[in-house]
Formats: sequence, structure tokens, C-alpha cells
Amino acid sequence: MQASTEQSSNSGSLAMYLSEINHYNLLTVEEEQALARSFIRGELAAGHRLVTSNLRFVVKVAYEYRSYGIKMSDLIQEGNIGLMKAVQKFDPDKGIRLISYAVWWIRAYIQNYILKSWSLVKLGTTQAQRKLFFSLARTRRELEKFGNGEAVVNVEEIARRLHVKPGEVREMEQRMGGRDLSLDAPMGEDGGNSHVDFVVSAAAPQDDEFADKEEAGLINARVRTALMRLDPRERFIIEQRVMNERPMTLKELGEHFGFSRERARQLEIRAKDKLKTELAALMAEVDPDAAAMQQ
Repeated sequence: MQASTEQSSNSGSLAMYLSEINHYNLLTVEEEQALARSFIRGELAAGHRLVTSNLRFVVKVAYEYRSYGIKMSDLIQEGNIGLMKAVQKFDPDKGIRLISYAVWWIRAYIQNYILKSWSLVKLGTTQAQRKLFFSLARTRRELEKFGNGEAVVNVEEIARRLHVKPGEVREMEQRMGGRDLSLDAPMGEDGGNSHVDFVVSAAAPQDDEFADKEEAGLINARVRTALMRLDPRERFIIEQRVMNERPMTLKELGEHFGFSRERARQLEIRAKDKLKTELAALMAEVDPDAAAMQQ
């Protein structure tokens, strides 16, 4: 009942709008050019009249896109923005009527709005894709209507008519058919559950996460204990060459202790071997069975 009332309200508002814009008279060529030149000189009232006298054409263009499931009032509003943009850029000395120039802007704004409203996932990111998006449904209807009475139109025929690959047609049809769905939308007759209740979490289970944290804490404790069993120079080498986010170079390490780069390398190897031995010993103390399996 609420949806029906809202639809009726929208229809009434649209009918009222159409009635209002029909009160604006159409312009002759001479009037249009004079107003355009006045607007270029900075007279805003002239620009306002150029817009209002062409509003009915925006409605006509917007109705061409009514099959996309977007509210007509929204399409008209976007088309009106395109019309205003066209008025700003219109050059009366080009020898064409304003609406002939403005229709490109009107369509561009309406099409862009449809693409943005269709899905959160970007559609028609290239000019070719945009053209395919808006030509696909129309071409399919034309082929179904004027074809050989076939209920299902061949994808290859659509691709040939639109000068694209059949795979591109299939991909666009799939993307156009996959409208967004709110995860909060209720499911079932009682509406007790929503779609989000059945979305599998990408996070690890809580027990696994707790076990990983416990294991990481145990490993860190073992490493700290093993480091304390090294002498100060060996501990410094491990901390600066292995555990530091910006490790010292062997040259810097040698300069710190006052010996050569090669000597620093030898001491590093010895310190790592000793740390490995100490960690193995700690593992044997904590978990003898695991240590035996690694040997």
C-alpha cells in the first residue's frame, strides 16, 4: 500500500512538473541567438530563459531511458543539469539551434547517472562499453521485433550489429543482470534473517586466532630467552643484522667493533648458529617430542 501511494505521488508530481514547463514558450531562432549573446555578456536572466524554454525537450530525451528502472524525475533532473551545462557553452555564432547542441549534454548526464545508479561496481568504464550498455537492450528488442519471429536472439547477431565481439555482449549482459542487492534486505516470508547473516566471514575463526596469538607470544618469549644466552657482542649482531627493520651493513658493523667487513661476516654467521642452537635447546626443554621429530 505504501509503495503504491509513493508511486502515485511521484506520478502526480511529474504530471504537475510537465504542466508547469509547458507554460514556457518556445524560442524562435532570432530570440534564441539574441538571448545567447546577452547571456555571454553576463545577463543571467537570458540564460534562465534559454534553459526554461527547452525543459520540455529534456523530458522527451529522458523518456527514452525509462526502461532502465530509474525514476523519471531523477532522469529529468540530470538531463536539466546537462541542459544548463550546454547553455553555458553554447555559441550562437555556430549556426545551430541550442537544443541540437544541448541534446549531447543532456544524454551524457542522463547516461552517466544511469551507470552510477545501476551498480556500485563500475560499468561502462570505456567509451565502447558505455555505448554497448545503452545499445544492447535496444538492439535486442529491434532484432526480436523485426527478426524471423525468433523469441531468443543470437548473441553473435547482436555482436555483429553492434560491431563488437560476442564475448563482450555476454559479459555486458551478465553485468547488467547483476543488480546490487542490499545485504540488510530480509529473507524468507517472516523476514527474520537478512542476507548478511549468511555471508561467510573472511576472518579466521576465533579459536584459531587465539591459538595463533598464543603461539606468536610463545615464540617471542623463546627468542628473547635465547638472545639472553648470547654474549653482548653476539646479541648486538643479531639485533642489528636480523631483528632491525633497517639492518646495519657488514661495513657499519665492522666499524662499530673496529674490525674488517669479512670479520663482521664471520661473527654474524657464528652468532646465527649459536642462536639456532639455543632455540633448539629451548624447544627440547618445552616440547621434547616436537624437538625429537625435527632431528
